[in-house]
Amino acid sequence: MAAAVRAPDGVIIDFTLVYLNEAGGRFLGRPRKELIGRGYRELWPDTVTDGTLPFYRRVVQERVPAVRTVYYDRASVTGHFEFRVVPFGDGFIARFVDLRKLTMGAQTEGGTRLYDALDAAFDGFALLRAVRGGTGAIVDFTREYVNQIGAKLAGRTVEELVGHRIGNAHSSSTELNLLPIYREVADSGEPWQQQLTSPTTGQVWELKATRVGDDVVAVSYRDVTEQVGHQEQLMSSAAQVRAAATRTAALQAVTAALVAASTPEQVYAALGEVVRSTAGGNSLAVLLTEQDRLVLSYHVGYEEHVVAALADLPLSHPYPATGVIAAGEPRYLTSPAEFCAAQPDPRTAIPGGTRQAWAFLPLSTGGQLLGALVIGYPRPREFDEDERDNLVAFSQLAAQALQRALLFQAQMSIAADLQRALLPTELPTLPGARHAVRYLPWTHGADIGGDWYDVIHIDSHTAAVVIGDVAGHSPQAAATMGQVRNAIRAYAADGHGPAGVMQRVNQLLLRFEPHAMATCCYLELQLTEGTATAALAGHPPPVLRVDGRARCLDLRTGPPLGVRGAHYRDSTFLLPRGSTLVLYTDGLVEDRRYPLDRGLADLYTALDAAPTDNPEDLVEHLLGADVGPSPRRDDVAILALTVDAEPPPGPRTARRRFRGDADSTSAARHFADDILAAWDQHPLREDAGLLLGELIANAVQHTAGDVEVLITLGQRLRIDVHDSSNRHPVKRPVDICSDAGRGMHIIEHLADAWGSAPLPGTGKTVWFELQSPNGDTDERHP
Repeated sequence: MAAAVRAPDGVIIDFTLVYLNEAGGRFLGRPRKELIGRGYRELWPDTVTDGTLPFYRRVVQERVPAVRTVYYDRASVTGHFEFRVVPFGDGFIARFVDLRKLTMGAQTEGGTRLYDALDAAFDGFALLRAVRGGTGAIVDFTREYVNQIGAKLAGRTVEELVGHRIGNAHSSSTELNLLPIYREVADSGEPWQQQLTSPTTGQVWELKATRVGDDVVAVSYRDVTEQVGHQEQLMSSAAQVRAAATRTAALQAVTAALVAASTPEQVYAALGEVVRSTAGGNSLAVLLTEQDRLVLSYHVGYEEHVVAALADLPLSHPYPATGVIAAGEPRYLTSPAEFCAAQPDPRTAIPGGTRQAWAFLPLSTGGQLLGALVIGYPRPREFDEDERDNLVAFSQLAAQALQRALLFQAQMSIAADLQRALLPTELPTLPGARHAVRYLPWTHGADIGGDWYDVIHIDSHTAAVVIGDVAGHSPQAAATMGQVRNAIRAYAADGHGPAGVMQRVNQLLLRFEPHAMATCCYLELQLTEGTATAALAGHPPPVLRVDGRARCLDLRTGPPLGVRGAHYRDSTFLLPRGSTLVLYTDGLVEDRRYPLDRGLADLYTALDAAPTDNPEDLVEHLLGADVGPSPRRDDVAILALTVDAEPPPGPRTARRRFRGDADSTSAARHFADDILAAWDQHPLREDAGLLLGELIANAVQHTAGDVEVLITLGQRLRIDVHDSSNRHPVKRPVDICSDAGRGMHIIEHLADAWGSAPLPGTGKTVWFELQSPNGDTDERHP
């Protein structure tokens, strides 16, 4: 968090750092105490001229959030950062991520393997984000990422390139010439690939540009000078040229098909359509190892009786594929006679079908043998050295793609199972209410969202509904979500009110997950009496729909869970019969491109237009309406609850149970104040709060266990306080110097009537009454 430093004429000339969290200090490599309180120009003088200060100044002056990616390798700061900046007061708040740690850290081994694979396949790699002008047309590109080799090829450093546009002074003439091509790739989505020769060095580069996201183009560079030179040497022999071209085309076809495959089924389809045809075979089978057996996982071109025989083979079988697994080396059979000789016992031999020659190839990668690839040919043939090399290359590419696809499939399965396990499988039925929930995941692969919902049946009178969102999309975020959800259930079952639940969950999170953060909305419902008490921890407030009109509830809000020193307060409001509560996570209404106010307006409009109060139909209506950003870039959880309970006959009532602790006094006073305001009893709020506070304080001081407050509005306002003590209040004499003992005197002076009575079994009730200027004369209840 930074505050603007202004000149006498009001112009922002610098910013003072007023807050930095521990992670920020680690990223910047300096203790926070050395940074906080000092100006940007003093802390990072060697970055002042790169546009950073104008960027911050523009956010503060225009009051518009912005995102910027920069790469620094300087004396005062080093890193590849993404800044998300929002205006705050006369300054801004910036959330920044060290992208190098994010993508290459040990905790993201999948990301590490991906970047290692890119570096192995190409000499240079860059990500370009389109910059659009006022008409929407692409006018330039900003380099969001470039690896060290890619920067070296451009004759620049990574720092000089990342965060800068192609059209600036650092760009080469070649790069400027490619700008129209990059624009075409970004607009059309069609990939582009071509070889270019450097006019100065004579090097030949193979460039490939592919759109990988909205307005993002990935560019890869490969030095193919040696390959091109080798091909030129082969020009003297037409036959050699044709053979080399055929092998290159085949390898490129296989590579393109397998790189695009992300599931085992896509890998198998690529093998069947590309590898089989380019290798000249008419049939193909993939046999994968499972413990001591070979299992047929894919086949094409084989007869049914051959498929049945290949379905499940022990590794001890003489079929040539098992020998390939044992030796790890390919085997080539050029005729049916050789095939029969490999399986001397005709009773157990696998039939060859119509094939006349075979290539048995190991599917091996990284020292792991996945199985065997079998290619069958319609005529006898010899396998020369070049063809054998090509077949081995094909099998290695297939093994790499298959291993990647199997790993991705396993990650997807684990992620889906974990997500299902952490969300409730079945929600309880609540007497007097109907509810419906939806969870829409946005993440892919092993990423798991931290959104959750819950419905908790506390006792015969009380239930709770919960919705929340743990920051991040990862297995760790999902695990934290499970811990928070279970903690909320435990504290709710233990009888804590909404604020008490949030307070204790926050302390638990700080102790065991100090770097985690979550938002949460927790509502305790008294359905028969038509009241709800809420605690908000940095979460969007719920929306209440009454008589077909939706409005946002104005509730007391606390900071997100995971903030030290956080304090939470309850808010109580009325839930009329037929009303509907809608709880949601922020992915429904906002993202970095879609402002929250706009998303909330969409939500209110959709709820106003909803044709029904049935929760299931209402949720479907919301998901089908044009609410929030599209396409979505975050998970969404929605919980809708409609109140059906009839109010009890007689005067209006509202009740809540409080723990016998020091926080109960203020919580009870807030409860009474909210209820009386909702009942339009404003003249009584101050006296009622004072008298209730005295009774609660007396009950907490002289008894153990919970305290229940019952508020009844008839011709008079009556408030009863039930506790488990049999000791009745006694008015004690006090003198002018006494600090205690005045509670009963205050009650006797302010209340129109008061008293106490024993409860059946054990405990007592202490009550007081106040004359209501507009008491409840409504005869709604028979």
